[in-house]
Amino acid sequence: MIKKYNNHKNISGNLIKIAREKKNMTKTELCTKLELLGININRDELLLMEKNQLMIKDFELIAIALVLELDLNELKKILTND
Repeated sequence: MIKKYNNHKNISGNLIKIAREKKNMTKTELCTKLELLGININRDELLLMEKNQLMIKDFELIAIALVLELDLNELKKILTND
């Protein structure tokens, strides 16, 4: 059974996409920066993550947050509708 929240496999995809676009970073550029941290995510996987169609592992989310300078507390706002 695949777990979902509001029919999505993750809740952080939109937040990732917005942050990446604010930095004018392509998906390929983000994947390259993640690879330097030892996190292997390809462009297609990132696309599915951003569309909330692929689960994101905790270590992947932390690495993405580091690269994009994301505040992970923003995820709490998504869950609590703040």
